Amino acid sequence: MFWKFSEKGIVFFPDPNLIGTPADYGLEYEEVYFSAADGVRLHGWWLPKAGAPVLVWFHGNAGNISHRLENIKLLHDLAEVQIFIFDYREYGKSQGKISREGTFKDAAAAYRYVAESRQVPAGDLVLFGRSLGTALATDLAVRVPCRSLIIESAFTNSSDMAKLFAPFMFDWRPSIPYDNLGKVDKLKVPLLIIHGADDEIIPVAMGRRLYAAARDPKELYLIPGAHHNDTYLVGGRAYFERLKSFIYQAKTV
Repeated sequence: MFWKFSEKGIVFFPDPNLIGTPADYGLEYEEVYFSAADGVRLHGWWLPKAGAPVLVWFHGNAGNISHRLENIKLLHDLAEVQIFIFDYREYGKSQGKISREGTFKDAAAAYRYVAESRQVPAGDLVLFGRSLGTALATDLAVRVPCRSLIIESAFTNSSDMAKLFAPFMFDWRPSIPYDNLGKVDKLKVPLLIIHGADDEIIPVAMGRRLYAAARDPKELYLIPGAHHNDTYLVGGRAYFERLKSFIYQAKTV
């Protein structure tokens, strides 16, 4: 059970310090606090845009929501979406201690907040996961109603990642794994997979495997020259136009 005590600093890199807010980018926003099923208090930002679909953002394993501010601004303005982005427990202003089990609870709580407290219809709700967050967004998309799923810089599963970064733990099996490959074929909503062709952390081959395993309707968007964290920068305006097109055309199945 060593993994239970060692994943912080290996899998998770939470930062409690916010470096800014959407107001720094001229964006209207609301501070949001909500609770996971086990009572942990979580923090996020709601960025409105009248009449637009809502992008629920499950971020990666490092930093916090404030480290996504530039990207938030561009998505809000160019992809023309409302955004709800939140921090997992122990990240940013969210309370609690990070764990795999906790991240699934936090993701479910974020969905409940948007669907119930904000009363956003499933047909207007887009799940967007990046890196580690792809496992949470995919898990939700197979269990709850939504408009569509976007996963960017996605990995196949926990075991494959362990083989890449800790080959001495080749037989490692966490009791609560992240498993995009085992779930993506169960999706019943439109799927967009985005990956940097030169991703140095999660090989583009993993994105291709997920695409091959998924059902239609699905799209694969590979960005030449992009790495793990710069897809939206390298992709430029075309990146945001591709997201906007997918989001506005996608309908629940």
